[in-house]
Amino acid sequence: MTTRPRRTSLLVAALVAALAGPLGAAAAPAAAADPVPTTLTLSGSRAYAGTATTLRATLLDDAGAPVADAPVVVERRTADDWREVATLTTGAGGEAVLEEVLDRTPRTNAFRASYAGDAVRAAAASGPTEVTLRRRHSVLRVLGPDSVVDERSATLQVQWRTRQGEGVPGRVVLMRRDAGGTWRTARRLTTGENGNVSLEIAPRVDTRWKARGAGQVWVRADRSGVLAVDNLPPGEPVRLPAGAPRPRIDLPSQPRAVGDGANPVVTRIPDGVWGQMTGRSWHAGCPVGRASLRLLRVNYWDFTGYRRRGEMVLNADVAGRVAGALGAMYAKKLPIRAMYRVDRFGWSARVRGADDHASMAADNTSAFNCRDVVNRPGVRSPHSYGRSVDINPWENPYRSATGLVPNTWWQSRTHPRVAWRSSRHPVVSTLAAHGLGWTYGTSDNHHFDARPAGMARPLPTPDCGPVACE
Repeated sequence: MTTRPRRTSLLVAALVAALAGPLGAAAAPAAAADPVPTTLTLSGSRAYAGTATTLRATLLDDAGAPVADAPVVVERRTADDWREVATLTTGAGGEAVLEEVLDRTPRTNAFRASYAGDAVRAAAASGPTEVTLRRRHSVLRVLGPDSVVDERSATLQVQWRTRQGEGVPGRVVLMRRDAGGTWRTARRLTTGENGNVSLEIAPRVDTRWKARGAGQVWVRADRSGVLAVDNLPPGEPVRLPAGAPRPRIDLPSQPRAVGDGANPVVTRIPDGVWGQMTGRSWHAGCPVGRASLRLLRVNYWDFTGYRRRGEMVLNADVAGRVAGALGAMYAKKLPIRAMYRVDRFGWSARVRGADDHASMAADNTSAFNCRDVVNRPGVRSPHSYGRSVDINPWENPYRSATGLVPNTWWQSRTHPRVAWRSSRHPVVSTLAAHGLGWTYGTSDNHHFDARPAGMARPLPTPDCGPVACE
């Protein structure tokens, strides 16, 4: 009787165990399968800046089969980060297409794509893809006036465009060539977003201008054509009669004018100038010395209509008066061909002073010259005292003891601005108003004598007989 309950318990336990085995096995979870690997690629077509590139994302599984209906995120690089531009869904071929407008900066034309994966397929991402820019052709121009009046300014504009009319911002080298010179770099400029940059120029000679723009990643280099800018005189050039002979000696143009108006400056004789005078326009035995002489520098209008700066040496007691007279000529735009000190022409044994024959042959306006009268050896010229001024001698000949010098053509002719045969001529009357007398009239057309301030009578002149004492 005591064993029956035990046998029953064992039977129940066995039954429970038999039932629990299959049920427990069914309830235990199965081991999860690994996600299928995927590959994501991204490509972009070459395009011009400002136009769209076609971005193509392709998602494949590990067997190379396309993955359709998958979301793909496309990002674009910014200056310092990445930003999402679109979420695409792949088609039956595993591809998704997007168009994006390219910038001119390569860094911001980089794209990347990513796929987050799902329960069956693994995530994937493409590396950054930088889309290559196609380079546009460009057109570079230098624009401006074809002429500019001397001592005035003009505006040049460098214009850089694509052939489609877009402005090209970038660095440009502006080149310049002066008349008779070679090309050189004038300025390094940077065009703005509109492709333009302007600058002011004030050339003192005829110039030529051109520019070159360096190539960029989005645009090709270019060189402009040449812009010619002529320098025009601010005054009216002298128009001489047909057949008028030119001076036998050509002088280089003097430096351009300094300051406004005539701007006369009278100084003592500098050491360098005195060194050039000694042995030429001044020598031992002259009636005046360095202390009694002054250097006058003054602006004048030349025969080509330009303002020049000339100089002459004068007696101190008339330097101010002559400065005023030449200033009045300047104000009336009465031209002078040249105004060099006669020392430029060297010593002449013929006149025992600086070579006045050469000075006249060059049509040079001058004053002090300690010498003999031209073609009258041994007779001291009034120029030796520094109070006589010769103006435009080529057009206004001197009747010397041996004939007309420096030419005979002009003696019978006049010119309203540069050649006079009457006291009514504007040059003669202007100088007379400032105390410079036309001492010998038509016997020595180019010669004027200045009277010191406060002196009522003209200074005595040498006795040269029937001819003028030039």
